[in-house]
Amino acid sequence: MKRKGAFLVLMMLVTVLLSSCWSKKELTDLAIVSAVGIDKTKDGQYHVTLQIINPGNVAGGMQGGGGGTQSPPITIYSASGDNLVEASRRASSRISRRLYYAHANLVVVGEKMVREEGLDTLIDAMDRDPEFRNTSSLVIANHSTAADLVKTLTPVDKIPANKVLKTLEFTERKWGENVKTSVQEVMKSLESPGRGTVVSGFRLVGNPQQAQKLENLQESEPGSSLRASGIAVLKQGKLVDWLYGKPARGTVWILDKIQGTDINIDWEGKKEAIAYQTVRQKTSVAAQVKNGQPHISVHTRVEGDIGEMEVPVDITNPKVIPKIEQSVRKEIKKELKKAVEHAQKNKTDIFGFGEVVHRTRPNQWKKLKPEWNDVYFPKLNVDITVEAYVRRAGLRNKSFLSGIKENQK
Repeated sequence: MKRKGAFLVLMMLVTVLLSSCWSKKELTDLAIVSAVGIDKTKDGQYHVTLQIINPGNVAGGMQGGGGGTQSPPITIYSASGDNLVEASRRASSRISRRLYYAHANLVVVGEKMVREEGLDTLIDAMDRDPEFRNTSSLVIANHSTAADLVKTLTPVDKIPANKVLKTLEFTERKWGENVKTSVQEVMKSLESPGRGTVVSGFRLVGNPQQAQKLENLQESEPGSSLRASGIAVLKQGKLVDWLYGKPARGTVWILDKIQGTDINIDWEGKKEAIAYQTVRQKTSVAAQVKNGQPHISVHTRVEGDIGEMEVPVDITNPKVIPKIEQSVRKEIKKELKKAVEHAQKNKTDIFGFGEVVHRTRPNQWKKLKPEWNDVYFPKLNVDITVEAYVRRAGLRNKSFLSGIKENQK
C-alpha cells in the first residue's frame, strides 16, 4: 500500500510540472515572412517591406476563384519607423496575423541606405531578435530599392525569396561572379579588424510596377525579372564600390569560394577559342613581415576539363595539353591580379589579408593594424602563383573540327 501511495503522489507531481501547450502557435494565426526589405525614407526613417507567403496559393499555384480572379503566392506589407522594431510593429496594424520571422531566409537592403548609413545598425537589430535566423542570406539591391526587389513576382519559383536564393547558389556554383553570404558571415566580417566585406547584389531588370503584376508572369519571357548583379564592396559597413566581371570572379577566387566557372583562352590567333571548365580548386594565402613591411603569397591550384574548342586542336599531341595549361594559368593569374589591384585602389582589404598577418605575425600586426587599409594594404606586395591542370577532354580527344579540316584537303 505504501508503494502504491508513493507512486500516486509521484504521478500527481509529474502532472503538475508538465508544461502542456503554453507556448503554442496556431498556423492560422501566423503570417509567415519569407523576405524582408529595408530602405531609408527621405525623412530618415526605416522603411520595411515584408514578403508574406500565401500558403494556399503556393500549394495550388495561382488558382482562379469563384469569380475567375487570381491571387499571387505572396502578399506585401510595409511600414516605416524610427527603427526596425518600430517599423515591424507598425506593420502589424495592417495584418490580421502575428508576424513570424523564423522562416525569413532573405534580407534585402537598399543600395542608397548601405552607401549612406551602412549595415551596422541593421545587423545589431537582427542579431538581437531570438526569432530571426542569422543564417538568412543578405543581398544588396543594385541600383534599386529593397522594396522593388521584394515586391517582384517571379516565374518558376513561386516564392520570390526562393528565386533569389537559388540564383545565388547556382551562379556561385557554375559561374563564380557572385557569392552567397549570410547575415552571420557579414557580422563576423564587420567585426574582423581591418577587413572589408563583400555582399552579392541583385538587380530588378524592367519596370518595377510591371514586376508586381500577375500579367508579368503570364508571358513566356517576363518583361521584368530579378537578376544576380555584381558584388558590393563594403568598408566599415558602408558601400564603396561594385565589382563586376573578372574583378568580381578574381575576388571570389582569392576568397576560396569558387566552385565552378569557365576560363576562355586564345589559341593560334583566335580569341577565346578554347573553353576550360574548372572542376575543383583550392586557394591558400600566406603572410610574412620583412623589415616591417608585410608580404602576401596567394597560391591557387585548379583542375578542370576542356568544354569546347572553336579551332582544330589535336590534344593527343603531348605538347598541346601543357600549352593549354600554361594559357589557363596566365588567364587566372591575370584575373586575380586585377581583383587585388581593384581592392587596393578602394583601400579596402576584402580578402582578409590582414587576418592572415594577424594569425601568423600577431606582434607585427599590432603596429600595422591602425593604418592597415589606408597605408599598408594599398601598397601591399602580393605574389600570385597558379597551378592549372587539364584532367579530361569530354567524350572525344581529337577535335571534331580537325576531322572536317582533314576531309576538306
